[in-house]
Amino acid sequence: MRHAILGAGGVGGLIGGCLARFGDKVTLVVRPGTAESYPREIRVESRLGSFNAEVSIAGEVPPVEILWITVKATQLEGALKSVTNPDAIGRMVPLLNGIDHVALLRSKYGQEQVIPGTFAGESERVSRGHFVHRSPFANLNILSAGRDELGATLEKFQNFGFECRFVDNEATLLWGKLVFLAPFALSTTAADKNVGDVLADPHWGALGKTCVGETCAVGMAEGAEVSAEKVLAGVARMPAGMRSSMQKDVESGNPPELDAIAGPVLRGAKKHGIEVPATRELVAGVERRVGATASLIA
Repeated sequence: MRHAILGAGGVGGLIGGCLARFGDKVTLVVRPGTAESYPREIRVESRLGSFNAEVSIAGEVPPVEILWITVKATQLEGALKSVTNPDAIGRMVPLLNGIDHVALLRSKYGQEQVIPGTFAGESERVSRGHFVHRSPFANLNILSAGRDELGATLEKFQNFGFECRFVDNEATLLWGKLVFLAPFALSTTAADKNVGDVLADPHWGALGKTCVGETCAVGMAEGAEVSAEKVLAGVARMPAGMRSSMQKDVESGNPPELDAIAGPVLRGAKKHGIEVPATRELVAGVERRVGATASLIA
């Protein structure tokens, strides 16, 4: 099967590398002008296994059965300029953080072509063509509408050590990740601490746990089947040294995905009349760290 990866960062490199390792044809779509200098053999280092894999490199999305969209939410609009022939793409599988990107993609490419998914795990690009998957887990969930096209592909990820499943309810798929991600990203970034230090701190730990409850309340109002108790149990099992991608973006001076991650919670809370004071306090803390003069949430 032919795959393209739009967004050759930590997640995209891991996804593309695994597919290439198991024999699929993979094209990494990179920024215009960088394709010629990009390595055709990439390196993936993971606790699940490390390997080199050969890939193709292109500045535009070629004809493929599956396009995996793994850019940051802040980069999505610009990255889509690489999709010059959407009719030559079988299915698009966005793995972005947040909720709102799904409606955006469907407005451009149609309901049937876009099959949402989520990925959970700490993976980053340390240099061109070199990707390090740091967390002991990699969870890949896909909407059940993509079962026929992606069933065999998910088996390959499972053979590498991913935990994979198809989810019937789209709200549960998307909010099921966000109820973990929003409290984790917001609290670690606002406090500038790893998850273990956040949980050990009375102030930040209490804010983070309250944010879990608030986010789950909004998610349930949006039709998702989520549980604050399960989220808190999952957070407690996270590696203590784990840091969020939002935290790393702020440290590096890159724009954080604040609207993508916190925006759906705040907008959903307003829509359903749900109070979310802890979430608002954490968002304000992130904005203070960024030095924003106006809210980063649209």
